[in-house]
Amino acid sequence: MSRFESIDVTRLRWFVAVARELHFARAAKSLNISRQRLSQTVIDLEHELGTKLFVPGAQPTQLTDDGHALLTAAPELIAAAEAISAEPSSDAPAALRIGFVPGVTVSKWTRIWGERFPETPLEVVALTAADQHAALRDGRVDMCFVRLPIDRDGLSAIPLYRELPVVVVPKDHPISVFTEVSTADLADERMQDTPSVDDAAVTLEMVAAGVGHVIVPHSIARLHARRDLVYRTVTDAPDTEIALAWPTAATTDLVEEFIGVVRGRSERSSRSPAAAPQRNQPAARTAATRSGAAKKSGSAKKPGKPQPTAGKSAKRRGR
Repeated sequence: MSRFESIDVTRLRWFVAVARELHFARAAKSLNISRQRLSQTVIDLEHELGTKLFVPGAQPTQLTDDGHALLTAAPELIAAAEAISAEPSSDAPAALRIGFVPGVTVSKWTRIWGERFPETPLEVVALTAADQHAALRDGRVDMCFVRLPIDRDGLSAIPLYRELPVVVVPKDHPISVFTEVSTADLADERMQDTPSVDDAAVTLEMVAAGVGHVIVPHSIARLHARRDLVYRTVTDAPDTEIALAWPTAATTDLVEEFIGVVRGRSERSSRSPAAAPQRNQPAARTAATRSGAAKKSGSAKKPGKPQPTAGKSAKRRGR
């Protein structure tokens, strides 16, 4: 089994789904991913292991001897990986696990977190949009930058920003001379159906091949930018929205701190849990200062020094 121990557990689960179904399309549907993505994952796994797991060209799909061996070893490998991930580390500080879907850039917030909370690790986890809800539900991440809509049952979500839609076309297409277009301008163009953002790389390859143009969120077009394609804003197509989501029942102090970072709160914001013990300190310091000043003033008085008379005070107030 040692030759299989280094396999990424997600790849292993996807292989098991195909191996049990012996049908890539059905396995992809059960995993809620595209067949192309599943096929590429299996190819990558075969390259990693240096062997074929499925008989090339076999119809129906068939496992090789090494494929059977991996399928037999898979349950124990998956259980071992899950046990390791579930083990609490008494020495290491608790980490906050942040997921993000394609198109979201988290570097700004992770940098601020590192500066503000250097003793608390931030674990950043790349997820597919299809997996965003399951990752939160299963506890694989504590929070996630998600692409709406998402099933909010049991979740809290803070909408962050909206993304403009763009149409992606070959760079020599007439649309490329414009800065923006409308859906009416695309009425006579050959268009692909709106794809999953997880399959954007394949979809844009099809655009380059002349299969048809496609409308995607701006960040996805930028993420998969190619020299042979251009993208232009579509003024009246529906936009998309990015939000920060987390299980409502798991709203910890660390979660609140990260919300503060994303919302731009200052380090000493009164809404920050870390600032809570310090909230009354300014008032306490002021009281102490006043007390000290009073003592100093009292000790500085000289015995027998005449005090202002009521008449003089009244005269001063009357000026």
